Amino acid sequence: MLDDFLVRAALAGLGLALAAAPLGCFVSWRRMANFGDATAHAAILGVALSLALSLPVFAGTLFVALVMAVLVGALSERGLGIDTVLGVLAHGALAIGLVAITFVPGARLDLSAYLFGDILAVTKSDLLVIWGGAALVLALLLWRWQALLTATLSPDLAHASGIDPRLESRVLTVALALTVAVAIKVVGVLLIGAMLLIPAAAARPFARTPEAMALTAAGIGGVSALAGLEGALLFDTPAGPSMVCAATLIFAVTASLGALRARR
Repeated sequence: MLDDFLVRAALAGLGLALAAAPLGCFVSWRRMANFGDATAHAAILGVALSLALSLPVFAGTLFVALVMAVLVGALSERGLGIDTVLGVLAHGALAIGLVAITFVPGARLDLSAYLFGDILAVTKSDLLVIWGGAALVLALLLWRWQALLTATLSPDLAHASGIDPRLESRVLTVALALTVAVAIKVVGVLLIGAMLLIPAAAARPFARTPEAMALTAAGIGGVSALAGLEGALLFDTPAGPSMVCAATLIFAVTASLGALRARR
């Protein structure tokens, strides 16, 4: 069954959705959208590193994403003008990575596959990486769920409960880096942030608890992945952007329904 490239693509999209959407809830609650973009854009540096050292792309992107996430976290704790710093780091890392790839001897590749993903070219080994990474992200979130939620709602309450908010931020940092590393093959570095945020935003109007929002976001992410693949086949459009378009359409519907319900 896994010899069918469409089945592999669908499984890759579902694996990404299961990891990215629940994590995206914390990104949304903590207003970390720019943080996610900076980490994702830095992944292109990881691609250049992987090509230069003949390493698996997953290894290089995970290393650079972790370094960027730790760097951004350290800067945010110092109280710097974080929006500006994140903007500089995000765009600077992306530009440096794109330039660095041109200096890698013998590197001849289609950069669009890394910028926007190439889910239709996912292999069986890629599936192992994607689902393995997704399982690790979910395990981290389940393990630290209550502590993460408490630290997100109120750092003061977290301290009073014996929870270190900085430790929980580092857990999110690791989860975000893992998600970026597994998502680069599916939607590329430019669209990872969208798959983190849009399903979570679409789930918000109908979720009464954080747990319900995370589960609903995962469901929306999965539907978006499958619908985007179907749309790509029907209209001959890029699969990664089509998945994001599907998620955006679902967000528009849920936001409209939520607004109508609020008026009643």
